Amino acid sequence: MDVPQYADVPHLGQVVPSLLAMLGVPGESGTLAVPEARSACVLLIDGLGWQLLSEHAADAPVLTELAKSPLRVGFPSTTAAGVAAIGTGLASGEHGMVGYTFEVPGVGVLNALRWRSHDDGSDLRGALPPREVQPLPTTFERAAAAGVDAAVVSSAQFSDTALTRATQSGARYEGVHALGDLAARTLEVLAGRSFCYAYHSELDLVGHLYGPGSTAWRMQLRQVDRLVESLVDGLPAGALLAVVADHGMVRIGEKLDLESTPELLEGVRAFGGEVRARHAYTEPGAEADVLAAWQSVLGERAWVRSRDEAIEQGWFGTSVSDRVRPRIGNVVAAARGTFGMVRELAEAAESSLLGQHGSLTEAEQLVPLVLAAG
Repeated sequence: MDVPQYADVPHLGQVVPSLLAMLGVPGESGTLAVPEARSACVLLIDGLGWQLLSEHAADAPVLTELAKSPLRVGFPSTTAAGVAAIGTGLASGEHGMVGYTFEVPGVGVLNALRWRSHDDGSDLRGALPPREVQPLPTTFERAAAAGVDAAVVSSAQFSDTALTRATQSGARYEGVHALGDLAARTLEVLAGRSFCYAYHSELDLVGHLYGPGSTAWRMQLRQVDRLVESLVDGLPAGALLAVVADHGMVRIGEKLDLESTPELLEGVRAFGGEVRARHAYTEPGAEADVLAAWQSVLGERAWVRSRDEAIEQGWFGTSVSDRVRPRIGNVVAAARGTFGMVRELAEAAESSLLGQHGSLTEAEQLVPLVLAAG
């Protein structure tokens, strides 16, 4: 089964370096054509897929009018990887956030959003300092070093999380509480020579709970469109707004419980990833047998590759650093269609969600790139 290719579609990680290059930050690569401006903001709408926006254009007339082209988010199509792509300008093979959960050698499986052990829930901030897990200079540090005011406008609850430290160090954090102050603070930051990253999470949350395209999801999309309209209408002269997303989403159909499938457990010592994108970490010497078993059992329902094959095929970007390679499963599976690989006992909450993402399908990979200038 051939893996979908998106080589002609720009990567999410190219957006911020292109904006920083436009702002005159030395060493940044302006691979995307963006209008000249003296300040710029990336607004990330969690879970807004290109296909979903196209299917529900009537609920988002402003976004639909402005959205001219898609981006690809890379593998895995999940929030930790997308936020890190914004925060580093790189794909997951370099920044290292290779899953919602992934194994860090010598420590265990990390939940990258909560920075806790995925096995027992223990806090891993001491064992895994955020800037050791992601040690590369952030886009915010690079902007600030060039004299550009770097700010993050996002929920106050995320102000001091480990993921924020790993991916947004160097920025002034402006904690907000609702759509109103998210819009207001973003516009205030854009009044000066600045680079701003703003984040809205609730569309993704509603999609997980009720399914993408549900009535609740469409109502939330309307609120997102109003947010974008407010920002576009209020943009100061010389300010640029880029609206992007970290992934799309699919409604899960068929599920397979990994823990109830003995053939998929044999030789596997740990699991990472999520319902649509799985890492299987194998016992020594068991990789070939595990790969064969997963390919046989999952069949046409997933793309299944060894670690080396997935890297060679560019799943994690054009290069994978030696620091990151061990975090990738010995066997990696990416779901096709609406298939889900759940763990009903170990991941009860995640397994119950109607909307999921993480894989290589167009519905999950492609997101909008929206540009508006003041």
